[in-house]
Formats: sequence, C-alpha cells, structure tokens
Amino acid sequence: MAFVVLWCVLLGLVLAGAGTAVYVASALKPVEASGDNEVRISIPAGFGSGQIARLLESSGLIRDAKVFRYYLIYKKEGARFQAGDYMMTKGMELDDIIRKLNDGDTVKDETLRFTIPEGYSVMQVADKLEEQPGFDRNAFLQLVNSKDEFAAVKWVSDIPDDPRIKTRLEGYLFPETYEMKLDSTTKDMVLRMAGELDKKLAGLPADWQDKLKMRGLTFHQMMTIASMIEREVVDDEERPLVASVIYNRMKIGMKLQLDATVQYVLDKPKERLFEKDLLIDSPYNTYKVAGLPPGPIASPSLKSIEAVLYPAESKFLFYVTKSDGSQKHNFAETYEQHLKNIADSKKR
Repeated sequence: MAFVVLWCVLLGLVLAGAGTAVYVASALKPVEASGDNEVRISIPAGFGSGQIARLLESSGLIRDAKVFRYYLIYKKEGARFQAGDYMMTKGMELDDIIRKLNDGDTVKDETLRFTIPEGYSVMQVADKLEEQPGFDRNAFLQLVNSKDEFAAVKWVSDIPDDPRIKTRLEGYLFPETYEMKLDSTTKDMVLRMAGELDKKLAGLPADWQDKLKMRGLTFHQMMTIASMIEREVVDDEERPLVASVIYNRMKIGMKLQLDATVQYVLDKPKERLFEKDLLIDSPYNTYKVAGLPPGPIASPSLKSIEAVLYPAESKFLFYVTKSDGSQKHNFAETYEQHLKNIADSKKR
C-alpha cells in the first residue's frame, strides 16, 4: 500500500513538472498576431525589468510577465533596458523585444529641422525660416526687435539701447543646424537660436573674456567686428589678418571702409558696389562714419569671434580680393602698395 502511495506521489510530481514545462514553453512563445498588430508603449524612467514585464503583458506583447522575468534572469538581461516610447508588434520574438529595449530603439517624434548659414543677416534668417511650419514672419520681425522678450538670455540683455541699431538681435542668432519639436513656435525658434550663442562660446579658450577686456571691447562690439569679418572673409586663415586690419585702422582713427557694411544697408545686396553706394547716409556705412557701426551686420561664426579675440600681429591697413578666383586677399601696409594690389586684382 505504501508503495502504491509513493508511486502516485512521484507520478503527480512528474506530471506537475511536465505541466509546468509545457506552460513555460507556451508562455515563451510569441503572442499571436491580431488585426491590429502595432502597439505603442511608454516606459517611464526608473522602471525595473519586473515593471516592464508587467507593462508588456498588459499591452498584449508577451504571454506571462513572471515567465518573461525568469527568462531575463536566465539570459542575464534586463539591466540595460532604456526608458522611452516604443512601437512594437504583436508576434515579436522575446529576444527581439529584449534587443529593442536594450538598443533604446524608441519612436522618434516628428521634428522640424533647419540650418542657418554663417554670415546670414536677420532678414536672410527670416527668408530661410519661411518654409518651416508654424513660422510667422511678422511675429519673428517683432521678436528680433524686442527689448524685453529675451532679456533673460545671456548676452542679449547687454545689447545697448542704441536707437541707431537696425535690428536688435542682429548677430545674436547663432548660425547652426537646429532640430526642434514640430509644434515649436516662432518665439521658440528665436529663443533657441539666441540661446545657442552662449553654448558655442564655451568652445573658445578659457581666457577669452580676459582678452576682450584687455582690448577694451564690450561683448556687443566684439560681435559687431566678428560679423564684419564674417561677411568680408571666406578663408578661415585670413580672419585674424582682417581683424588686425580693423584694429590697426581703429587705432589711428582711420575709417574702416568695409564693403560689407554698405551691403547691409542696401535693400538688396549687389555683386559690385558703385561710388554712389558708398555715399549712402547710414550709421552702418563705414565709408562715411568713423569707428564701428552701432551693431552686428550678420550672424558670425565662432571662427570670426575667435579672430576678434586673437587677431594676427600685422601693420596691414588695406586688403583687396585676388583675381585668381580663390576669394582670398592681398594685404598691404601702405596705400601705394594697396593701389598696386588693386591693379593686379583687375588683371584677368
């Protein structure tokens, strides 16, 4: 009798074990696909693998959270799962689900993406943003002339209250490629571009503000000089040289006479300036007004800003574009040499 009882107990254990094995094997199979196979789940930051397993089960992506959890332990997985929104499909293998969570293969929200080239003026930026959804040109032009809207943005609050400034935020919308939420407003765009400037300044040498003080320049003046260099120079190696020309002229009270400042005043830039253009009455016309214009004429690159802070050492007072199509310049210390360079530049 005892033998029969023992045999029955053993048989029960075997059958129970077999039943458990069958259940586990079944629980590890992919969920059957249904009419709507795609499921979007959101995994909050801080969720552990057990919580994620329960979320997967309740979303119909796995059959049993406990079995999945034990499977993770067996596979030594679950510690690298990343938070975020995921798009998954019913019928996915468990290993594919695990791989997706490990890779952080989340759903990417639709974004708007735009690039502001170096040397663009505010009006050119406005033209560039016209193609972006949600952009309001009139609102943009009001914002870039606002004194209070961006007062909290570093450096913008230091822009002087000079009525001669054509556009308040000119030069302060940093040239960069931006990616923003699709529902971003015009104000969001301006705020992002203005705020980017301070981030990029972190790429300068640590002593840049000391250099600025040493040269007796305000931040606004630095941005003004950098913007002129940006519009005058194409070759990065020449930026410090052009900076030295500007400093040398300022030191002796010589007018800067930069074509780029005249182009900024014109309604439409010209391929070539004429004598009458140089007579335009404007505080930005450096052919008529001594010293710096009241503000930047474009958005300078970090290279141009760096050239202002670390100019080349030279005695150059003049430069003219070469005739070889390189867009580089010939520099001169004297007017006589400059005239010779001009003559050479006209040779084809």
